[in-house]
Amino acid sequence: MTAAQRADGEVRRAASDTIREWGTRDLSVRFGKRMALDHVTLRAAAGQIGAVVGGDGAGKSTLLGCVAGVVAASQGEVRRPPAARVGYLPSRSGVYPDLTVQENLAFRASVYGVSSAVAGQRVTGLLERTGLASARQRLAGQLSGGMRKKLGVIAAMVHEPELLVLDEPTTGVDPVSRADLWWLIIIAASEGAAVIVSTSYLDEAERTASVLVLSDGRQLAAGTPAEIMAGVPGVLRAVRGRPAEDEQRRAWLRAGQWRVWDPAGASASGPGRGGENVIQPDLEDAVTVAELGSELGLADRVEEASSGSAAGAR
Repeated sequence: MTAAQRADGEVRRAASDTIREWGTRDLSVRFGKRMALDHVTLRAAAGQIGAVVGGDGAGKSTLLGCVAGVVAASQGEVRRPPAARVGYLPSRSGVYPDLTVQENLAFRASVYGVSSAVAGQRVTGLLERTGLASARQRLAGQLSGGMRKKLGVIAAMVHEPELLVLDEPTTGVDPVSRADLWWLIIIAASEGAAVIVSTSYLDEAERTASVLVLSDGRQLAAGTPAEIMAGVPGVLRAVRGRPAEDEQRRAWLRAGQWRVWDPAGASASGPGRGGENVIQPDLEDAVTVAELGSELGLADRVEEASSGSAAGAR
């Protein structure tokens, strides 16, 4: 390691010691008359992975674009490192299809001022671990979808960013590629980066340090996965057969069994009436309840329960 590299590392560590958390506070984004984000707060701690979940049109890409610095905020605060210390993968692959794998990474390294020698040492192991080493001379446009996503994440990591922002990196890829992508994400966090990942897979969100649930640009729940699950208001029941008519708006079918959310129910566990069982919600249940609460006009109740659970845990 050269003196310049050591000095650069010392600057990065000093910056991380000064500010250990990035993200947004009361962020709003308006596109014309449409409110894309409405007072959203997101925190990303150094060395941790945070997930943003929500359906299509929830505002995930807009939020991550604001954090990365490619979308302008209309109101609120955005905290991020200098642009040279941010790594960003948009929802598309984020690579140049007419360049080879090697050329993509060399170009990205040069943009961030990383020498070819340092970049080469850094990416060799990542390419080998993710199955891209043999594709170094292949055009990115000729790679499979999963390989392009892996290349995009490696390119976003090549300069060892303090903040790594990844917009749905695992969407539409095969299970092996998903595992490789999560290995890359974990590597980035272990190196000290604050990582923000948007995902539509709740099993992925459940393994992160914090989760933000969005719907129509509004924040429905936020906290650790455990806090969000503990903060589900009311009672969740598993029922035999189709739910009663007055329950159907608060019911959904999962793994062949109906679940019904009772917003005003008292917390309980064990068998219920008529062979029904009160069950403990997992993260998928908690997000479903948050979305139902929004649809039924009970979003405030869900958010208050989530916030109260988070405060109690602290």
